[in-house]
Amino acid sequence: MTSAECLPASPPPLQEQIEQIETRLRGQLMGRVRDLTLELKHEGVVLRGHVRTYYAKQLAQHAVMRATDVPILANEIQVS
Repeated sequence: MTSAECLPASPPPLQEQIEQIETRLRGQLMGRVRDLTLELKHEGVVLRGHVRTYYAKQLAQHAVMRATDVPILANEIQVS
């Protein structure tokens, strides 16, 4: 066994984690949010997308809060 095999796997970079969360949320929200994206900023993330109701916007925000400890800087999901 080499020394590299003994080391624990390092967590994926933050951008990769955000992309994985986006993919998982799209499935959880079952089409309620169109064009869902999480834009990574230095201090946290910004939610973007389109929904039909404020309830769906709130669901998306709470799903992100449950999925990561990265703070949400803004919820810019548009209700239309």
